[in-house]
Amino acid sequence: QLQLVESGGGLVQPGGSLRLSCVAHGFTLDYYAIGWFRQAPGKEREGVSCISTSDGITYYKDSVKGRFTISRDNAKNTMYLQMNSLKPEDTAVYSCAADPSYWRVLGGNNIEFWGQGTQVTVSS
Repeated sequence: QLQLVESGGGLVQPGGSLRLSCVAHGFTLDYYAIGWFRQAPGKEREGVSCISTSDGITYYKDSVKGRFTISRDNAKNTMYLQMNSLKPEDTAVYSCAADPSYWRVLGGNNIEFWGQGTQVTVSS
């Protein structure tokens, strides 16, 4: 079955860290641009970060620059989002995504694969 399976969400105190993982099943992630999105209650989904396939072009939402790092391990067919210095406003359901087109991932539309989402809660 072709799918993305996420893990790594949870409850963390402000200032803490989490690493989200997203494993691709049934297809090779090497040929896909990848991204992470989040949706907080009552808000629209927003792009957090994305990275292209071979040339490593990356995008980060301004509010996460310097705190979040997107990466991929093609040997493990896995993408990651390392989140440091977490803030309460980072609380959301985070979803991974993959598409052959970097521009579709950047735009968040017509993306071929989505993960199921994982809850990240930043609270003391």
